[in-house]
Amino acid sequence: MARIMITSALPYINGIKHLGNLAGSMLPADVYARFQRMRGHEVLYICATDEHGTPAELAAAAAGQDVRAYCDEQHEIQKAIGERFALSWDYFGRTSSPENAGLTQHFAEVLEAKGLIAEIVEKQIYSKADKRFLPDRYVEGTCPHCGYEKARGDQCDNCGKLLEPTDLKDPYSTISGSRDLEVRDTRHLQLRQSQMEPRLRQWVDEATNWPQLARSIAYKWLDEGLRDRTITRDLSWGVKVTKDGAPREGFEDKVFYVWFDAPIGYIAATAEWAKATGQKDDAWERWWRTDKGAGDVSYVQFMGKDNVAFHTVSFPATILGSEEPWKLVDRLKAFNWLNWYGGKFSTSQKRGVFMDAALDLLPSDYWRWYLTSNAPEGSDTQFTWESFQGVINSDLANVLGNFVNRITKYCAAKFDGQVPATGTPGEAEAWIASELSERLKALSAHYEAMEYRKAAAETRAIWAAGNEYLTRAEPWVKYKSDVDAAAVGVRTGLNLAALFAIIAQPVIPDTAKKVLDALGVPDDRRSWPDWQDNTLLDALPHGHAITPPDVLFAKIEDASVEEWKARFGGE
Repeated sequence: MARIMITSALPYINGIKHLGNLAGSMLPADVYARFQRMRGHEVLYICATDEHGTPAELAAAAAGQDVRAYCDEQHEIQKAIGERFALSWDYFGRTSSPENAGLTQHFAEVLEAKGLIAEIVEKQIYSKADKRFLPDRYVEGTCPHCGYEKARGDQCDNCGKLLEPTDLKDPYSTISGSRDLEVRDTRHLQLRQSQMEPRLRQWVDEATNWPQLARSIAYKWLDEGLRDRTITRDLSWGVKVTKDGAPREGFEDKVFYVWFDAPIGYIAATAEWAKATGQKDDAWERWWRTDKGAGDVSYVQFMGKDNVAFHTVSFPATILGSEEPWKLVDRLKAFNWLNWYGGKFSTSQKRGVFMDAALDLLPSDYWRWYLTSNAPEGSDTQFTWESFQGVINSDLANVLGNFVNRITKYCAAKFDGQVPATGTPGEAEAWIASELSERLKALSAHYEAMEYRKAAAETRAIWAAGNEYLTRAEPWVKYKSDVDAAAVGVRTGLNLAALFAIIAQPVIPDTAKKVLDALGVPDDRRSWPDWQDNTLLDALPHGHAITPPDVLFAKIEDASVEEWKARFGGE
């Protein structure tokens, strides 16, 4: 049994996430966690809300709430929506936890002792109207690289370039809109990433099992030359800056930069998990400290491409720079964008379908299947209502739903709802057994490689093979002249329905459970199938009672598509 730790990029606290956020981190991490649990491995899937930084303060102000109260409320909302999407986190923590504050302060002090953090004086934009220094996201202006007029002070959403607020042309305060800004001196802490460049490059060189997207982004940063980055901000909300365990003199009104403390939140959320589940205080260390048992852990991270640089350079600089025995990521799965009709989904601009609205339209399995089967792996992909309708109606309603409906209802009508015992397997059964042997092996390999589109396509192909089997076996035709021959077809079909639901569990867990419950498959018989198992087509006990489930998937009608396009937008 392997030990596998999984983290997905932390969803930011400023509102409900859109489908692009779900498709690029949380959902594929969940699918992988479910698959590996079915394989019998010890899996720990950790996530948390990312709660610090300027956007949280701005969102709280817009909502007329204290920032702590706002984050408390939004954390519960995001947790509840994630659970409704069947995201099987072992723990969903918070970066505003005491555990994260303590670990962040620990890392900063260790890095400073190693000579990798220095106190500097730098130029920062000060707003006379607001009577305060403006952190990067409190400043917007024109990007000096592409000319985008609403670039933020930390990054341009249009071209993706990382920025400093002083880089912007025609900057203004996002608090007051004032352009009465000036540059003043302010003291901050700076992480000397440049000193870590050789070690980071060696580490990336050794990461040969990362996808090309992740490695190319990491090398792009390294080849351009790592910049020393300021890791404190003039904000009140965040992890306080300390020195020798006490507030740092001159930094009483400053906090650590969100991108310094957020990745440490993975470790902290694991510590939260240990505490919340009543384990020993050091239980989390067996996952994160290689001197405490984490040496045999396989650590897998999931994220969108915009987060890759921070996970392949900035966070590793913290871990490696500490020279402490912390666990580093082994495999990193990065995703491109899921776009909305050619444009980006956007939380801040409320463009696209958001997770709560999606669940108001249809159950989570519809969305989970579509987003997995169209995962933005090799390139950006487009969400359109027409594509969504086509995939759901074809894959789920026609291929899977129709198969389960036909075979279970026929069994109820002709065999009293019991798995028939008579008849001898023939050519059709030999054919489907051969198909399953080949395709189940391929499906397992796709999941192990975290190739989601291929895994979904192989799953659908297995379902389609079941429909082809019924066409070949023709139990309804044979029943008229040879009940035993029909019994073989029905028995095999029922076992196929069970198998189809078992392999569907990682992606559409609610529907899979519905089918397996209807077929009376016990919980201990729902693990991942062995492609070499020659009993898969005769696993259900003879005489075992089954109940046809209700319709699994309703087809999406054209009228619904037109209604949703009018409501949420389309081309």
